[in-house]
Amino acid sequence: MLESKSKLYYSIKEVSEITDLKPYVLRYWETEFPSLKPIKNNAGNRTYKKHDIEVILDIKQLLYDKKFTIKGAVEELKNKSNKVETVETISSSQVNALKEIKNELKNILNVLNRH
Repeated sequence: MLESKSKLYYSIKEVSEITDLKPYVLRYWETEFPSLKPIKNNAGNRTYKKHDIEVILDIKQLLYDKKFTIKGAVEELKNKSNKVETVETISSSQVNALKEIKNELKNILNVLNRH
């Protein structure tokens, strides 16, 4: 997808070439998709990060390949974002549970070593 030596920022022309989308499509999508917000430099030009390009490719897949409407694609991206947050929360609670188990096992080992 992106060149091996990833840059920090890409111009709209570069993103247009990478994603095979016209710049006016990218500008329009910014108005429709809250998750797509490239920053503008001091000259007012859009600068895209790698994450922005990944979001654009996700949007493109939803609209062009899976035939979602724009509204449907916005909802799908929100759901995807919520799923990621849920997985992180679950992982955090699992880590805490594992720490408790580890401490209990250490306590059991200490008791067994005393006898």
